[in-house]
Formats: sequence, structure tokens, C-alpha cells
Amino acid sequence: MENSLEKSLLAALLDLDQAVRSMPTANPKPNLMPLFNHIDELTKQLPRNADPALLHYLHKKSYEKARLFLQGRDAENQAGNCRHV
Repeated sequence: MENSLEKSLLAALLDLDQAVRSMPTANPKPNLMPLFNHIDELTKQLPRNADPALLHYLHKKSYEKARLFLQGRDAENQAGNCRHV
């Protein structure tokens, strides 16, 4: 990972992943909106020359794909409807 912004993005995506995984047993259900808003704010801070694949995943709200990308596991991503991995 290249910079602290990407590290912050990965941390936020991991927090979201953990919150989603806890949903079947959590009562009350977690409010995911603050997590989505935080990820959106971090996404807006990425430079225009950020990796196009990462930008694509984040703009399409493909958060699992973005997480895998930031973890160096982009090869695990499946092609989406837009024919982009």
C-alpha cells in the first residue's frame, strides 16, 4: 500500500466488512451509514492519479473488491456486469 490514505481506506473497508459479518447476530443491527459516509469521504480525497481499478471499485460501491485490491488480492476479484474485474 502506497500511502496513509489507502491505509485509512483499507481500515474503513475492514470495519464495514466486520459490521456486515456481525449483522446476523447483532441486536440491534449496526447502522452502516456512518461507515459508508466515511468511505465516501476518503474516496473523495484520493488523487486523480490513483489506481483506476481502485477508483472504479469505490465509485461503483464495490467495497469488497476495493478491500481485496488494497490487500493485494485483486486477482481474487470476479468480473462484474460492467466487464471490469
